[in-house]
Amino acid sequence: MVRLNKTDKRILDLLSRNGPLTLYEIAERLELKPKTVFRSLRKLFENEMISSDPKTRRYSIEEGKSE
Repeated sequence: MVRLNKTDKRILDLLSRNGPLTLYEIAERLELKPKTVFRSLRKLFENEMISSDPKTRRYSIEEGKSE
């Protein structure tokens, strides 16, 4: 089981409501620094909770993985 912090949960919530977004779009909407968002995205990606489209660089919720 992966421990999610407040930022992780906010990112998952945002992606579940707004569809695929880039790192900078997520950072802007959550009013966080891109570096902070990147750390959370990396953890979520490594735990297969989100996916990333290499062409568009947009992150999205993995099917069946949202809370």
